[in-house]
Amino acid sequence: MKFLHISDLHLGKRLNEFPMIEDQKYILKQILSMADRERADAVFVAGDVYDKPVPSAEAVQVFDWFLTELADRNMTAFVISGNHDSAERLAFGARLMSGRGVYVSPVYDGTAEKICLTDGYGELFVYLLPFLKPAVVRHALMNEPDAQLPESYQEAVELAVRRMGVDPGQRNVLAAHQFVTGAGRCESEEILVGGLDNIDANVFDGFDYVALGHIHSPQSVGRETVRYCGTPLKYSFSEAEQEKSVTVIEMKEKGRVELHTAPLVPLHDLRILRGTYEEVMSKHFYRNMDTEDYVKIILTDEEDVPDGVQRLRVIYPNLTRLEYDNSRTRESRTVEAAEDVEQKSPLTLFEEFYELQNNQPMNRMQKEYITNLLEDVREG
Repeated sequence: MKFLHISDLHLGKRLNEFPMIEDQKYILKQILSMADRERADAVFVAGDVYDKPVPSAEAVQVFDWFLTELADRNMTAFVISGNHDSAERLAFGARLMSGRGVYVSPVYDGTAEKICLTDGYGELFVYLLPFLKPAVVRHALMNEPDAQLPESYQEAVELAVRRMGVDPGQRNVLAAHQFVTGAGRCESEEILVGGLDNIDANVFDGFDYVALGHIHSPQSVGRETVRYCGTPLKYSFSEAEQEKSVTVIEMKEKGRVELHTAPLVPLHDLRILRGTYEEVMSKHFYRNMDTEDYVKIILTDEEDVPDGVQRLRVIYPNLTRLEYDNSRTRESRTVEAAEDVEQKSPLTLFEEFYELQNNQPMNRMQKEYITNLLEDVREG
């Protein structure tokens, strides 16, 4: 049996002020084509379907279209909610959709969704575990007199897995959306202070494959078959050098799992450009580049470029961020109270303040400008 593993679609996400819905439609079409080529039996969507608990109408329509396309291909879909999703909203219509092979994790009530599939090797059990917080598990079990109520994420997930009653002698696959200790993170992920959301990979020892979501970089944790597939698109500049992909899993007989990754090509890439204003605006610099990519530009000019963002967007319309790397920004200096203020002229105080803030002295034109300004103030 062959699965595609995707996660963290974040449908409806905006990169600064730029909506990414067209990029997301494009990549989902690519994933459908990949599912056709791989002759996949099922697709796992391991949480963070949407970017917000209350998604936009367009984001909901895109996901509805994607699930319908999978159902029309007779491919089973397994969907769980992530920390960005509303578990209640995502699970709407889940019982109806299961009739077409679309299984969505319900709100956690002390049990986990379990689906039995069959192939040439026998039965295979799929478990769906939505994103869990300790408070969610405590609420679900509060009316059970003898229930152990968890205080940490580790205890919450351990308890939820233990209550599944997994038979380690069977072939078992789990979809979950948690942070497993040791996984590398990106800027676009929500981080709890002190790693309070960490759980150990050995919690999942009873599963032959664990389709994880939550971490945006593709990687395995603990063992090869406990895996984050990563986001299908780059959602932060810390991901600029990553190659996004889909993880393809083939379940053979018990104990034999084969997996590989298939690369994804975005509609617009996300990249970081660096140089002086003149350099990045020269045709030689951008002639072999798709200038409609999402870019962060780091200018190395010592002086800020007036209306820099607007001028750069003439060439790079999807400029999302402009930063400077120069002597002023490289050295963080604290501006302290000026000494002997009474003995210094206003111009001298301006010069000292400018140098403290910018790590360089005022030039002749700036001094002349301040001198004339001070004279105008005195005359006024």
